[in-house]
Amino acid sequence: MTAVDTPTPSARDGLLRRTLRDPVAVGCLVVLALVIAASLAAPLLTDHAPDRSVLADTLAPVSGSHPLGGDGVGRDVLSRLLYGGRTSLVGGALAVLVAFAVGGPLGLVSGFYRGWFDAVAGWIVNIIMAVPAIIVMLVVMAAISQDLDVAMIVLGVIMAPMVFRLIRASVLAVREELYVDAARVFGLGDARIMRRHILPVVIAPSVIQATQVFAVAIGIQAGLAFLGLGKASQASWGAMLNDAFTNVYNAPVLLVWPGVAMGLTILAASLLGNAVRDALGPAEPRVAKRRRPVPRTTGAVTGPLPAERLLTVENLRVGYGEKTVVHGVSITVARGEVLGLVGESGSGKSQTAFSVLGLLPDEADVSADRLQFDGKELLSLDLAALNALRGRGIGYIPQEPMSNLDPCFRIGSQLVEPMRKHLGLSRAEARTKALDLLARVGIPDPERVFRSYPHQISGGMAQRVLIAGAVSCDPRLLIADEPTTALDVTVQAEVLDLMRSLQQEREMGMILVTHDFGVVADLCDTVAVMQQGRIVETAPARRIFAAPEHDYTRMLLDSTLEGGPARAPLSVPAKPLKEVTS
Repeated sequence: MTAVDTPTPSARDGLLRRTLRDPVAVGCLVVLALVIAASLAAPLLTDHAPDRSVLADTLAPVSGSHPLGGDGVGRDVLSRLLYGGRTSLVGGALAVLVAFAVGGPLGLVSGFYRGWFDAVAGWIVNIIMAVPAIIVMLVVMAAISQDLDVAMIVLGVIMAPMVFRLIRASVLAVREELYVDAARVFGLGDARIMRRHILPVVIAPSVIQATQVFAVAIGIQAGLAFLGLGKASQASWGAMLNDAFTNVYNAPVLLVWPGVAMGLTILAASLLGNAVRDALGPAEPRVAKRRRPVPRTTGAVTGPLPAERLLTVENLRVGYGEKTVVHGVSITVARGEVLGLVGESGSGKSQTAFSVLGLLPDEADVSADRLQFDGKELLSLDLAALNALRGRGIGYIPQEPMSNLDPCFRIGSQLVEPMRKHLGLSRAEARTKALDLLARVGIPDPERVFRSYPHQISGGMAQRVLIAGAVSCDPRLLIADEPTTALDVTVQAEVLDLMRSLQQEREMGMILVTHDFGVVADLCDTVAVMQQGRIVETAPARRIFAAPEHDYTRMLLDSTLEGGPARAPLSVPAKPLKEVTS
């Protein structure tokens, strides 16, 4: 990764610097640092062993030899407090590590892939959550070891379902985002998508969950030690509380030291988790916008494929259960040809396009007599081969530019990674090519945009960035899904001019999904009209406008305002309208 290939805005500013801006976080760090340092430096701060008992020092008062006095059996309180901090901190860390080591990967994979793995993992998690945690820990300690660390490992396994459900819910909320689909179209593998686009969303809630698990673990460990469990030689804050309650009337001050240490540690960890979460930024994913489909030309083709033909689709069918949404669609796209796909929303354009891109959900039943790109049968490709083809062979320009850029990464990072993967460029070479592409698509200050986050640029500039990304790996076929819908009229014209010039200079085939017949007339060589999952008419663009043959095509043309009579002037009422109030 380059200097800009960082997962969050805090990478450049420094997560620590952002956290230190919060005075509460600073206080929590100081408290935790003191607790950790004192526990680690216990041999340097006291000469007494935590388990050494001297009857003469029973309930000894504060003195130079015993700065905090002695406990009920003559052990040094300061020594047990410092060494007990080690036990509590290690136990809490063990529980957190085990909980996230078990629940984290399960939640990530279950949320991302769903299916049978999600069902099995959910079943196992439900069983674990139904088990009484304390009883299980007591049984394990009785059967295996009295060591409190063993109990904390068991506690981590028992708390893993909470981590599983949190991470799974976070992944489900973001897996359908358009920028995740855009990463698939660029040909990135599932592992890289999860690492770069899913994990940044999971981190913030996981930080809060980790601090909660840590606090609960310290409390439960103290409870077990308070009940007299654990090794007698193992100092802990819970064992100190047990001794303090035994001598509560003779030396009530013994309750103060372990109680304050536990309370400050748990409170500081919880508040620090909130501060780090805030420094990482909000973890709430945006609501995914629905996207539209991709065009195709009709007419089944038999025999050998012409050399210049890029895409051939014959008798494509897409269904969900008993419902079929695409009925026998057949289209072709040749090198240098621009095919326009026109139809109402729900006519099956998106389903047809996503069949080519391999982005339909697992529930979809896709079949075709032939679904070939550049001579390769797409339905027979495995995921790795399909990822290698997407981005490098087929580029994609989405409808919603801001929804297809990951808000956690800089623009430069999102442009550079696909080029490094598909073209094998070095960091410097990919960065240079990305800057050249940004300049080519008409961005006046490529360096600034390269370093910017998506929220720092306009919608028109974001669409230009996506066009640069779509052509960055030199694809042979470009699928543009209503690329100007979210833009104002002036920017629409500029983007269309840009797409036309890029298509001509690179001799790409292009599929253009649009409702705008003006765009069709301006860019398209061939037009396919789609209705209710079927292509009803395919013809050269000039003939579609001059002599449409199908009634549905004529209805769509008649519904446009181009060439219609001008609107009459608005009539101004003679008297001002009265304000209506309720």
